[in-house]
Amino acid sequence: MKKILVTGANGQLGKCLNAISKKHETMALVFMDSKDLDITNLVSVNKAFLESKYDYCINCAAYTAVDKAEEQEESAARVNEQGARNLALACKQSQTTLFHISTDFVFDGESNHPYNENDKTNPVSVYGRTKLNGEKEIVSILTKYYIIRTSWLYSEFGNNFVKTMLKLGSERDKLTIISDQIGTPTYAMDLANAIMTLITSEKPSYGIYNYSNEGTASWYDFAKAIFDIKKMNLSLEPIPTKNYPTPAKRPLYSILNKEKIKNNFSMAIPYWRTSLENCLRQL
Repeated sequence: MKKILVTGANGQLGKCLNAISKKHETMALVFMDSKDLDITNLVSVNKAFLESKYDYCINCAAYTAVDKAEEQEESAARVNEQGARNLALACKQSQTTLFHISTDFVFDGESNHPYNENDKTNPVSVYGRTKLNGEKEIVSILTKYYIIRTSWLYSEFGNNFVKTMLKLGSERDKLTIISDQIGTPTYAMDLANAIMTLITSEKPSYGIYNYSNEGTASWYDFAKAIFDIKKMNLSLEPIPTKNYPTPAKRPLYSILNKEKIKNNFSMAIPYWRTSLENCLRQL
């Protein structure tokens, strides 16, 4: 039986992995949140890896408050950089394969084609920079790793765009939504299943991979789909990013090319709206 440590167990992806873990009877998944395991503390990380032998570690722990990170760079770096480094060091010592979740925010959004794994990174926010630095720490320490860059994550768990829209839609008659940031919504349950597909394949095709749902959308398209599927009668006004300034700059274009993960693991990826319908049914 393979033993898998999941950090950041209380986040969206951690909870999705927990939800599907019963389907994987040959896997023993151990879930730890920040109270159980502080990944920013190397002593704590080493202790966890000494107490139990893990075949895999899936690092779902991250500092993801994009705007707050502009003022709390040290806090973001502690989790996204030092935490990643600590896990990589422990994984190296114990011969554990590390899965690390990264982000489309490692790119600047100025591309005119979907980003592949080898495209030049150039983050435009503290969040993106700390996540990229975390990737670099892992690559410098390990050979057995999977770094998975994803985008616009949502699920029935935690706080996310879908749940925010449903709340606002129940309170207001009209919303303004940004229409010039283009990417792909990603259902965290699909990402959880993709990670388990990589593990069960036992194929040592290590490296950096992109994973998001198929298709493209703006935040306006995403919001409109939510309200259409839920049959909520709401007036939506598309606005440009410049009309909604935020502390952190966001990439205007962050579509990810998934050919590498699809080809290497014979993986079919669901279309974003289909997955959104699945999530809304759960909610």
